[in-house]
Amino acid sequence: MTGKLRLLALYPDQMNIYADRGNILLLRKRCEWRGIGFEQSVAGPGESFDPGAHDLVYIGGGQDRDQRLVAEDMRTTKRDAIAAAVEDDAVVLAVCGGYQLLGHSYQLAGERIAGLGIADLETIREPGKRLIGNVAIEAELGREGAAMTIAGFENHGGRTYLGRSATPLGRVVKGFGNNGGDGFEGVRLRNLIGTYLHGPLLPKNAALADRLIALALARREGAEPELAPLDDALESAAHESARAAALRG
Repeated sequence: MTGKLRLLALYPDQMNIYADRGNILLLRKRCEWRGIGFEQSVAGPGESFDPGAHDLVYIGGGQDRDQRLVAEDMRTTKRDAIAAAVEDDAVVLAVCGGYQLLGHSYQLAGERIAGLGIADLETIREPGKRLIGNVAIEAELGREGAAMTIAGFENHGGRTYLGRSATPLGRVVKGFGNNGGDGFEGVRLRNLIGTYLHGPLLPKNAALADRLIALALARREGAEPELAPLDDALESAAHESARAAALRG
């Protein structure tokens, strides 16, 4: 198969607390195994980017100190480009801290930090324990809205609440999700996905990785390509192990 996936990683040195580089590595390998080109770029502090030059934008999670610094820099140097990429149907995958940054604001250690305001959501701190554990959700992310199970691990003190205009990524099967109360997990806006699932996420969910690859390639090719099947024995075992761990929890 021909074509090329152009991936942009935002703040890979600051936002990589949950082995997030594993997500990029899996995307790269699943492209290479199919003969699809893979080009990776990086945009760090103080650097802007061309939203039309990338098919998939990736934002990982970071510690509170790094996330605070990244939030201010992202608002001033990258917010408009991210919003333009979303409107142009680029794929955006934001995990944990990166997910929180998409909203209007979030709380860190009693301080309210302004977010990007791209997704209609707020993240606040409430009394209670951190939301930690294995989690499984059902999301309508397949072709023509087909359902898929996504499994991972969550660890967040913030509770995220979606606004009226926001669509959740999926419904919680087991675990806490956005806030441990409303049964929702993550957010979806066009081809943008924000989620608390990490560990990293994609090696446990190869079907989701392939869906992101197809959507990213379709942005320039005009239609979703049929991805060649791979020998996914190990990937399927990893997914089943993560799903089973969540259901046992």
